[in-house]
Amino acid sequence: MLFPPPLPQGATEKSLGRVETPPEVVDFMVGLAEAPRGGKVLEPACADGPFLRAFREAHGTGYRFVGVEIDPNALDLPPWAEGVVADFLLWEPGEAFDLILGNPPYGIVGEASKYPIHVLREVKGLYKKTLSTWKGKYNLYGAFIEKSVRLLREGGTLVFVVPATWLVLDDFSLLRSFLAREGRTEVYYLGEVFPGRKVSAVVLRFRKGGKGLALWDTRRDGETFTPLLWSEKPEWKGEIIRFETGWTREMEASGPPLGSLFHIRFAARSPEFKKHPAVQKEPEPGLVPVLTGRNLKPGWIDYESNHSGLWMPKERAKELRDFYATPHLVVAHTKGTKVVAAWDEKAYPWREEFHLLPKEGVELDPLFLVEWLNSDKIQEYVKTLYRDFVPHLTLRMLERIPALLPRQGNTERRKHGPYTSPESA
Repeated sequence: MLFPPPLPQGATEKSLGRVETPPEVVDFMVGLAEAPRGGKVLEPACADGPFLRAFREAHGTGYRFVGVEIDPNALDLPPWAEGVVADFLLWEPGEAFDLILGNPPYGIVGEASKYPIHVLREVKGLYKKTLSTWKGKYNLYGAFIEKSVRLLREGGTLVFVVPATWLVLDDFSLLRSFLAREGRTEVYYLGEVFPGRKVSAVVLRFRKGGKGLALWDTRRDGETFTPLLWSEKPEWKGEIIRFETGWTREMEASGPPLGSLFHIRFAARSPEFKKHPAVQKEPEPGLVPVLTGRNLKPGWIDYESNHSGLWMPKERAKELRDFYATPHLVVAHTKGTKVVAAWDEKAYPWREEFHLLPKEGVELDPLFLVEWLNSDKIQEYVKTLYRDFVPHLTLRMLERIPALLPRQGNTERRKHGPYTSPESA
């Protein structure tokens, strides 16, 4: 058994990523949980064991109950459960479990100035060596999912409530592929069920062995969740998970995806601007404001307001990103799960947002495309597929948005003239 290093003095629930689970969510999850009589039931990051208590109340006493908790001051299990003080992600019990259920911590491990779970930054390197799905910044709950799957016996069940972000973010692509290889995945969408938290939650029910994906919606009636099967994908390989409908499939078949028409780039970040010798913190003649998402509006750009506090010569913006020198399409990354687009005809420096440059040979009408991307139809398309999974539009979402192009010879829609990519000009 590997015990955790001493936690820094003042470690809190927030710094450990702990969030209390509403009783109605616990009850719903226990209803999805199962284990053979006499089986071993585990709750990671258990604290006082709300899931072990609820499962025992619902299913009886004929099980072995184990809880693992990194914080000895939080561990408070009843006498019928075995309590283990250990770092769950590094814990090696030497046995497999029939059922693992709970609410793992969520948050990114890193420096206190940037990330919530700073008390574990010293062991982050060990996590990355131990776990195969760690990618990018990752989030601790993804690591708990992988570790739990590895501790399940064949045919065992995992039931976790976690943020919905793993359904679509690239940081979880290895985790989704891992789940697809290891067994059958079921996802139950709950939405925002944690009081005071702007987090969209799902319940993950995983069976080790088998294959495929089932996506469930839920209808809430008071303190009861009723699951409604949305779709099944028997051959799921770990692709992003979306609430697809016949209409969204028709939408995506109606035009080429933006990713096939554009190179999609990210803006330069604040540190890059602040290090650039031409960037100033006060306005001077010949300088323009560095734009942010607050300057981007549906169909137009506010070139006058300075929300970044930074100024620079427009002609030198290309030293940070070469595409700043070319008029191009800008799409919001910072305005929630919605599409806000405008054409930057003045080619200003930007500190935020997606920047779309037409690929070689692509010809388009900028104003027509901007109008389409800001349309109610596109907003409905995005909201249907992704609901409130993440707090912002992601690259993968943007790449798949269908582009509506004007018909050949439609002079009314093409009166502003086509835009041809610099490569083909």
